[in-house]
Amino acid sequence: MVFQTAVWENVMALKTRFTELVGVEHPIVQGGMQWVGRAELVAAVANAGGLGFITALTQPTPDKLREEIERCRSLTKKPFGVNLTILPAITPPPYAEYRQAIIDSGVKIVETAGNKPQEHVDEFKKHGIVVVHKCTSVRHGLSAERMGVDAISIDGFECAGHPGEDDVPGLILIPAAADKIKIPMIASGGFGDARGLVAALALGAEGINMGTRFMATKESPIHQAIKEQIVANDERATDLIFRTMHNTSRVAKNAISQQVVALEKQGAKFEDVRELVAGTRGRSVYEVGDNDAGIWSAGQIQGLIHDIPSCEELIHRIVAEAEEIINSRLARMVGHRQAVPA
Repeated sequence: MVFQTAVWENVMALKTRFTELVGVEHPIVQGGMQWVGRAELVAAVANAGGLGFITALTQPTPDKLREEIERCRSLTKKPFGVNLTILPAITPPPYAEYRQAIIDSGVKIVETAGNKPQEHVDEFKKHGIVVVHKCTSVRHGLSAERMGVDAISIDGFECAGHPGEDDVPGLILIPAAADKIKIPMIASGGFGDARGLVAALALGAEGINMGTRFMATKESPIHQAIKEQIVANDERATDLIFRTMHNTSRVAKNAISQQVVALEKQGAKFEDVRELVAGTRGRSVYEVGDNDAGIWSAGQIQGLIHDIPSCEELIHRIVAEAEEIINSRLARMVGHRQAVPA
């Protein structure tokens, strides 16, 4: 399906509980991505009617995060949020200081992810901030709901980054979660086009979260060669690393990821692969455009990414095509009930 810009400009908004909760036009979210969730991408998503998240820990200090939030505000007047991911570390970042920077900056939407964010959720809620928690299982989603978050972002096995250890794909995970979770929920992992959005809504979600798809946009702050690599890759071009360490991560398949997988099969521990998976090497992939410079995250959705549009083009195309699917293709399949002979 090809829609001209004139059609995109007149595209209707798809209203869901999630769009009403966070005050955006379209149920499309750009979640937090390390080294990628920067002001220029987040603002472009916001200006196109979606919800973007600055990645807090991409900024080296809480003060730098404050500056990035202000930079984003200079680029958009629409709502955007900040992602704060809490992960185990030998030397943890000053999470409380990053949290305070978010609060002080007047940000109204936060995406949390990682281990036991209760204290952060409590503090954000005290300041009237909407909290969306990212999780990878129904039980963790229910736990977050009890924790007091406002919405859930549920990650299926197809996702980039950390899919959890249950290996449940979105086709099962999303409706299983929708059966039990009462607060608004967005679907994450394997989404990149209108078909995915319509499917997610049908499965019980209130919108979609896209990571890898937003990496391959004009405003994405990564090297053009990596964007082109995403387009060239197919759905098989990922590796699951750290499986043997029960900290599974889906990354783009390259020389380094293949080396890590091989070492794990030989019984390697984290110390044996630490140098290969160093974050500084992964960051250099995005900066210099060398696919094999380090480990970098990408999902199976690569197989459905065929171009590098602007965020506006991408979001409006998805919404316009979703409306076409719902109002035309699916509507045609609903026939009139046939009379049954007496």
